Amino acid sequence: MTELRVLVGCETSGVVRRAFAARGHDVWSCDVLPAEDGSNRHIVCDIRDILDDGWDLLAVMHPPCTRLCNSGVRWLSGPPKNAPNEATLAEKQAWPVLSVAERRTIMWRLLDEGAALFSACWNAPVDRVAIENPVMHRHAKERIVNYQKPAQTVQPWWFGNRAFKATSFYLRGLPPLTETDRLEPPKPGTDEHKKWSIVHRASPGPDRWRLRSRTYPGIASAMADQWGGAALSAAAALNDVLEVAS
Repeated sequence: MTELRVLVGCETSGVVRRAFAARGHDVWSCDVLPAEDGSNRHIVCDIRDILDDGWDLLAVMHPPCTRLCNSGVRWLSGPPKNAPNEATLAEKQAWPVLSVAERRTIMWRLLDEGAALFSACWNAPVDRVAIENPVMHRHAKERIVNYQKPAQTVQPWWFGNRAFKATSFYLRGLPPLTETDRLEPPKPGTDEHKKWSIVHRASPGPDRWRLRSRTYPGIASAMADQWGGAALSAAAALNDVLEVAS
């Protein structure tokens, strides 16, 4: 095997897709939204519709995680003033007049939906799976089939990008990433530190999610090199065993 069939799920930026493509892999991205770069290697769909299509490696970069992560657990007991982005149009329109109990019911349903998507990807019929997701609260963990702790948490500045963004990876059949170009982060309170904190300092708005979800190029390159390389090595070793056996 000289190339992998790679699915990069829940990605619209194309950053990870392009990194794997640059290494010669047969790679596709998918999301319910179109690709920002207009690529014809992007499938607009629910990722669950194509998980059975014979992939060698699945990298799910930004599954809807707001309801799963620790920072969002408080909304399950005390729903937010404004309707969450994941709510239906009808729910958003009705939100101002809904009772706390009705809002809470919606929040728990959204948690169930987010956990179901994560479970489907984590348990997909693919030998090598990587899912990016923040550390989860206990209610989310209870809903994930075959839940395991994240294998590692990395920072963009470990891979040559001047930014802070703790990124956790849940890994199955893949090794943790090894840093490639570790930088010296600036001191807190400096202008440079503020520049590196752009993800956390992003102003609320319709495009805030794009900035917060985008994968940094250094991390994407490490994925393509290290995860792609590990998968190819494993395939070559298996071929050697099969040849000896035959």
